[in-house]
Amino acid sequence: VLDAIIGRFSKHPLAAMKPLTRMALRLGICQLLLFDRVPPSAAVNETVAAVKKMRQPQWLVSFTNGVLRAVARSGRQVLLDIIKDLPDHEAANMPAWLFERWLARYGRQATLALCRAADQPPPLTLRVNPLRSTPKALLAAMEQAGIEARPGHYAPQAVLLPSFQGPVSSLPGYGEGLFLVQDEAAQLVSLLVTPLRRAGRYLDGCAGLGGKTSHLAALLPEKAALVAVEPHAGRLQKLRENLERLGLGGRVEIVASELAGLSSRAGLFDAILIDAPCSGLGVIRRHPDSRWTRSPEDLRRYRATQLGLLSQAAALLAAGGVLVYATCSIEPEENDSVVAAFLEEHKNFNKTDCGTFLPAAARSLVDADGFLRTLPGRDELDGFFAARLQKT
Repeated sequence: VLDAIIGRFSKHPLAAMKPLTRMALRLGICQLLLFDRVPPSAAVNETVAAVKKMRQPQWLVSFTNGVLRAVARSGRQVLLDIIKDLPDHEAANMPAWLFERWLARYGRQATLALCRAADQPPPLTLRVNPLRSTPKALLAAMEQAGIEARPGHYAPQAVLLPSFQGPVSSLPGYGEGLFLVQDEAAQLVSLLVTPLRRAGRYLDGCAGLGGKTSHLAALLPEKAALVAVEPHAGRLQKLRENLERLGLGGRVEIVASELAGLSSRAGLFDAILIDAPCSGLGVIRRHPDSRWTRSPEDLRRYRATQLGLLSQAAALLAAGGVLVYATCSIEPEENDSVVAAFLEEHKNFNKTDCGTFLPAAARSLVDADGFLRTLPGRDELDGFFAARLQKT
């Protein structure tokens, strides 16, 4: 949409425009037409000043100034005119391939709702650390600090801060490890690993930054063991930092390797969580550029990785054990299709109904196949999928 507006007011072809100039014009137009609190004069002047600061030639400075002033004179009507004439997927700010597949699967109204959700910043959601606080106590601390807060919709430890925009580290209780930032849908995934039993052995096979690892660690019964596998050095460091801040470092054995490098000789696990690498098309609102960097080929590529991880996990799971598979994608190739292919190859696994292991409020999020399935933006949730499989 922004490029279409540039094209309407510029005699210089977009394809021949310097990337720096194009980006400056996009930012300026965005401020002019979408930011209510930025005066038009400030949007123009600041953008032109930025172009000067980048040491662009004078003719480009003048060009930027001229285009932005023309857009400012036209006001928001030009935005409405442009959107009216755009193809549906462009008006919805979504690549055609993704828009069309959602349209076929969900219908027009739901697809447009998904597109709108992708362009809205998500509310900040916290998961209370039950070893150090309670939702009631954290809500009271937020109220005392003048921060709008309310309980989550589905997850028992969730607290929503719908209007907070500052650094998370400035929130009451951050330094004391009273909470971790985590979407409610992700919190529900961890609950599918439960019930955790005394002296049980548990594995987070794709630990990442530690959101679900720390959740499981907080729920860990006496004498139970939790192993977290993470090969990436940067994520590994953040995982350790999060666990230490929450006071959970001593509850988790961290293994710096791929899941394939974990040997079953140390003993099999009673439950394994595979929060698999995926396209992330359920969390576009957190990573807005991902819609443009993903392609249908990526879905097939991720699917192969996901099936490989599930097969590796199956070999590490004890008889009667539980394997939870999750993605932050809403695409069937990474979700239903992966589970179906895995079950076809592993006849000694059965699906179990996710709803049995979730709070009553969250059971409406479980479909007829027993899968946990959330859509982005609906009830302020991210888009997630999870299946709970049991080894016979």
